[in-house]
Amino acid sequence: MTGTPESATKSLVLLSGGQDSAVCLAWALTNYAQVETLGFSYGQRHSVELECRPKLREALAALSPEWAARLGPDHVLDLSILGAVSDTALTSDAEIAFGANGLPNTFVPGRNLLFFTLAAALGYRRGIRDLVGGMCQTDYSGYPDCRDETLQTLASAINLGTDEQFRIVTPLMWRTKAETWAMTHALGGNPLVDIVAEHSHTCYKGVRDHRHEWGYGCGACPACDLRAKGYKAWRDMVASQQ
Repeated sequence: MTGTPESATKSLVLLSGGQDSAVCLAWALTNYAQVETLGFSYGQRHSVELECRPKLREALAALSPEWAARLGPDHVLDLSILGAVSDTALTSDAEIAFGANGLPNTFVPGRNLLFFTLAAALGYRRGIRDLVGGMCQTDYSGYPDCRDETLQTLASAINLGTDEQFRIVTPLMWRTKAETWAMTHALGGNPLVDIVAEHSHTCYKGVRDHRHEWGYGCGACPACDLRAKGYKAWRDMVASQQ
């Protein structure tokens, strides 16, 4: 599901440390009374994103007393087996390229399927049934496990397997990257835009020694390309309205 929750008071946000998950955390803090976060260490090449997660949480809490009161515990799970069974540019130093199937070799098969399955297991124990993720199939790299059909089918399987009513909530599913920047501004104004640019990390190569207007990164990998183009499109849109 993509819309605002109707009745749930708790959510578990998959917080990678990247831009999209940071925006989803802000969205969840606006829409839920209690919010916990979950991250995964899976041997990712851009492991610097894990270092960004605590700073993101602290910065969002400092932005709003209401958000600070709603922000609950953080969890990090070791999923290194995923890196061990994967042969991708996201879990090795391989050059980023596109494969014969049209997908960039940064695609980690099964990643989001495992993420949400484990999130549901944690949520089951903690009494949380809304699982929030920053997946999107509008401006994206074509990963099949980011598609709405994939994730809602997975939610059905999780519910059958747990005899519960979990919901996979994806606020960004049908938004372009420009619309995600606009949503960021709508949620927290320029201060939130600044936090996302300064404290999130999306670059696949883990480059954090060069700060662009839209944030840190190499500026050339697929993740940086999407983020930079989205930021420019949003700024152009804002300028056209002034």
